[in-house]
Amino acid sequence: MRWAVIVFPGSNCDEDARWAIERATGDAVDLVWHTQASLDGYDAIVLPGGFSYGDYLRSGAIARFSPVMQAVRRAAEAGRLVLGICNGFQILTEAGLLPGALVRNDHLQFRCELCELEVVSADSPFTAGYQPGERIRIPIAHGEGRYIADPSTLDALERKGRVAFRYRDNVNGSLRGIAGILGHRGNVLGMMPHPERAVAEWMGSVDGLRVFTSMRVWHEARAKGGVEVG
Repeated sequence: MRWAVIVFPGSNCDEDARWAIERATGDAVDLVWHTQASLDGYDAIVLPGGFSYGDYLRSGAIARFSPVMQAVRRAAEAGRLVLGICNGFQILTEAGLLPGALVRNDHLQFRCELCELEVVSADSPFTAGYQPGERIRIPIAHGEGRYIADPSTLDALERKGRVAFRYRDNVNGSLRGIAGILGHRGNVLGMMPHPERAVAEWMGSVDGLRVFTSMRVWHEARAKGGVEVG
């Protein structure tokens, strides 16, 4: 399986993501600069955390115009896996690949802490390794992680099983406690918590490993003709 971790000016979790994926899957991972216009040949694409373009205007608002984002869009439309973590989630919403927006935390503070999540949907390429309702611990590190959307969008996400993770203790004021959502076909996930920072015991949790192992298992099954995206 071939993985690409996209690097924008200001990304700071790219190496963390590469290390975590390699640890979880044993696959090689390429760091791909944001000016790359093609992602052909990659099976999974990860938009990592950080402060792309210094978070000027809004988090992710400038990165959405990077040449690589057209390639990310094509990959998503082709059914390949796209994972946006923290700033990557913000970029995916700014690019219209996921609905809603990420805004300032309700307490107006930057929070970096291990938090407890509930796995809401275990029926996706990213969460199949978890059990529905399972409680897991994955850290957050953000100042603009409060997820918002209009009521009809929130209702649709809930109704269609597109809420992947929910905060047990709503650490940032996200509407309905949403910590991660899936795209309409299920092959795009945006999440504010950092699974790449929960892949070793010394990190305080290994619960993030299963995001990456789930993606690999799903890809292998799809390659054998066992699964399809929405």
